[in-house]
Amino acid sequence: MITLYRHELSGHAHRVALFLSLIGVPYEQVDVDLQAGDQKRPEFLAKNVFGQVPVIDDDGTVVADSLAILVYLALTYAEERWYPRDPAGAAAVQRWLSVAAGQINNGPAAARRALVFGTKVDLAQAQRTAVSLFETIDPYLAGRAWLVGDGPTIADIAAYTYIARAPEGDLSLEPYPHIRGWLARIEALPNFLPMAHAPQRSD
Repeated sequence: MITLYRHELSGHAHRVALFLSLIGVPYEQVDVDLQAGDQKRPEFLAKNVFGQVPVIDDDGTVVADSLAILVYLALTYAEERWYPRDPAGAAAVQRWLSVAAGQINNGPAAARRALVFGTKVDLAQAQRTAVSLFETIDPYLAGRAWLVGDGPTIADIAAYTYIARAPEGDLSLEPYPHIRGWLARIEALPNFLPMAHAPQRSD
């Protein structure tokens, strides 16, 4: 049985939970209280030296970092379509994993961290990065249903959560119909697992 160490409002952790649900792999979850600093305690640092969620423990195989976990799960448990084995297909997926770690993390994810968790972030810069990202992705999705190939891959899972939760970073998705269509296709997949909404702020 896989154990997933997560925080309910972590988009990184949701990526992993979503993928596990989509591929039908059972798991148990352990909530890590980030506000209490549980992620910095020695027993957790033994699992991830960076003190971050998510982490999985698959019967003794411990994997940290949401994108690394997606790759591990795809190679271990999922059909090949989720992570192509041919060099061109694998490279195409990796390109979007890099976008998830770069523009998505520094754009909509950073804006959400600022407004949901109060993290010290240049909010205006994060929002500009997000808008630039959305203006690039929306026309890219005009002629395709998925980020890579003819079906969903871990590229879509890696990109989904923080783009779907962009409004929690005061970013509207209304101007981007192709992004909204792509989000809807992911949400229509069998066993889709929604992420908890952050509490509404009182301004």
